[in-house]
Amino acid sequence: MFESYVEVLEELKLHSHHREIRDISFKDGKYILFGGKRLINLSSNNYLGLADNSAVTAEFLKSGGDEYSFGSASARLLTGNLPVYNELEKLLSGLYHKDRALIFNSGYHANVGINSSLAGSGDVIFSDKLNHASIIDGMCLGKAKFFRYPHKDMERLEALLERERGHYKNAVIVTESIFSMDGDCAPLQKLVELKEKFNCILVVDEAHAFGVWGEKGLGVCEHLGIIDKVDLIVGTFGKAAGSVGAFVVGSKILIDYLTNKARSFIFSTALPPVNIAFTLWIIENYFAQMKEERYKMLDLGRKLYKNLTGKDGHYSHIVPVIIGDNKRTCEVCERLYQNGYFTLPVRPPTVPEGTSRLRLSLTTDIEEKDLEKLVEILANETYLAE
Repeated sequence: MFESYVEVLEELKLHSHHREIRDISFKDGKYILFGGKRLINLSSNNYLGLADNSAVTAEFLKSGGDEYSFGSASARLLTGNLPVYNELEKLLSGLYHKDRALIFNSGYHANVGINSSLAGSGDVIFSDKLNHASIIDGMCLGKAKFFRYPHKDMERLEALLERERGHYKNAVIVTESIFSMDGDCAPLQKLVELKEKFNCILVVDEAHAFGVWGEKGLGVCEHLGIIDKVDLIVGTFGKAAGSVGAFVVGSKILIDYLTNKARSFIFSTALPPVNIAFTLWIIENYFAQMKEERYKMLDLGRKLYKNLTGKDGHYSHIVPVIIGDNKRTCEVCERLYQNGYFTLPVRPPTVPEGTSRLRLSLTTDIEEKDLEKLVEILANETYLAE
């Protein structure tokens, strides 16, 4: 009965595509206990070291966090709403100087909900080709026509807009700010120019920049001073904030529209109140206050990239090491594991075919000295890091 599924799994194993859930014993700051070894964790999105932090958790509970329940038991539009949800949304809209905010259960929920509902029949979406799978899935679920322009290629995007924009009622441009697999930054200022020139809605996913970039930790849009130019800004709580969930901020009209049309919001049980309260507390007490640590981490990313490639020009905390071959990528990860580093192979379909890689993800706990052995190991390998 299941022969065809077995064949697929065997094919995945044959080409080093097979994935499995790892038995991780413990996480402690920059370290992870896996396979009986204490390793430096370079595969985490815990950028500020706030998740799994017992001292932070204790501080939150002492501040009144133990008053909140562990379940909502209903969608927000039914009985799953409490004052703390409104408080978090009000905080976010105030920080971004936007009319409204809306909380989703995850970044995936947010992107699927937004990109499947914001543009409908007779509308069009223009999406960077390396946008996250959640954005792609949202577009595929929706009724709008969509085009995927080559990564960060503004000339091709402008040509697409020139050719196609006039055929559709509403047009959306969607991009990540810091791309999750390459760690590079979208040309956001140029995207603002194009959205204004062609009368488009601009959506920017700040998942990997929220809590990291900007004076208040609001992302690259804050860093560049263009928050007011971007129609919808998406962020997640499950990375730098060390919590769970996601949000979008924007105008009253667009947020009201998403509240009524984004199925991933409408039909999901609301996140537990305790998580909402924790997220609120983290943003109020840690984001702006950790600016020095955040920018030190970004500088370490720049140094690591230069040490691996000999090149300047990389400015994020995500450093890709592109190897290409799946099997070889897995072998390099194993060698790093034997030398005290926890890295995971990133393979298709997460990244394009032939670009399997390590995704070195830094956190504020990691020091330059922690990476010396890693740089030494990778310098002796025959692959391209870029």
